[in-house]
Amino acid sequence: MSGHSKWSNIKRKKEANDKIRGNIFGKLSHLITLSVVEGGGNTDPDNNVKLRLAIEKAHASNMPKENIKRAIEKGVGPDKNQIKEIIYEGFGPYGVSLIILAATDNQNRTLSEIRNILEKHQGKLGNSGSVSYQFQKCGLIVFDESQVDQDKILMISDQLKAFDIIETEDRYYLYFPYEHLGHIKNFLKDVRYESAEVDFKPQTIMPFTDDEKIKKISELIDLLEASDDIQKVFTNL
Repeated sequence: MSGHSKWSNIKRKKEANDKIRGNIFGKLSHLITLSVVEGGGNTDPDNNVKLRLAIEKAHASNMPKENIKRAIEKGVGPDKNQIKEIIYEGFGPYGVSLIILAATDNQNRTLSEIRNILEKHQGKLGNSGSVSYQFQKCGLIVFDESQVDQDKILMISDQLKAFDIIETEDRYYLYFPYEHLGHIKNFLKDVRYESAEVDFKPQTIMPFTDDEKIKKISELIDLLEASDDIQKVFTNL
């Protein structure tokens, strides 16, 4: 019995991991296709910054090359115009503001799913502009502290005109004007970084110390990000 129980647990974990991996690959496929479409059909990562960054994310997630190739081809195929990037704005529990970044081929489905998740968890969908004024659209580069020294970070920060650097125990988070995102290759050259992407940085933070409230908001964000259509959720928590 114990052997069977152990195998059942392993099987369940494997199925859960496969589902998560499939979910990530689905999101990345949408992101890659969208990058090609928005780049005017340009399938060359060296001349399409958004595509290059999307492929880097795909490689970091061990997405198979065939999946990447199919996603790129879809960006120049007959269904290319079905995928759109949409920014939704909303509120979570306790008045927390949310920016929900989606890449979808069915706007009605995505809107309905987001609205349902929010309403079931003490949140609500907002109108365009209802919370976006609280966030700054920018570029974000993440560095592993063991790979880059502080002097190099400060030099890159100066070149990119970064307006904020956050240092944690093992990471540097460098925030810089969005318009410089397309030029990071020129500035970074051979400097290794973990990720580079678009970010919506809150202008002010809502401080929470109540663990139950934080848990409730975190669960809502996890549910939203579990959707295949939602790329990322930004919050002022």
